Amino acid sequence: MVTTVGFYLSGVIAAGIIFIGSRFLWAPSSAAAGYGVPAGTEPHSRAYLSAKGIRDIVSGLFLAILMVFGSANALGWFMLAATIIPIADGMIVLQQGGSRAVAFGVHGGTAAAMLIISGLLLFG
Repeated sequence: MVTTVGFYLSGVIAAGIIFIGSRFLWAPSSAAAGYGVPAGTEPHSRAYLSAKGIRDIVSGLFLAILMVFGSANALGWFMLAATIIPIADGMIVLQQGGSRAVAFGVHGGTAAAMLIISGLLLFG
């Protein structure tokens, strides 16, 4: 039962991160503001936003692939390792003078959720 909850919550994370990544491709300025650091005006800043979008989409697809193969253990370890991403994102937002609310609320909240989900998958 607990592992099943972990799988469902992993699906929510996978769908969410794919959506967020897609947003970096179709609405990069809005996505950057939601990330916590507005996009720069440099002509090449869109390249970095696109790279972030692709990274997010692929991360979500990795989660989906692990879910399809039904390995709670592999999914749990991947989720645990991937927790580094929102932690680093929150630190980047803080280092760049971005919103503390976004750094702790969005990125910190995501990291906390991912830690809980990995625990459900690994120990449930």
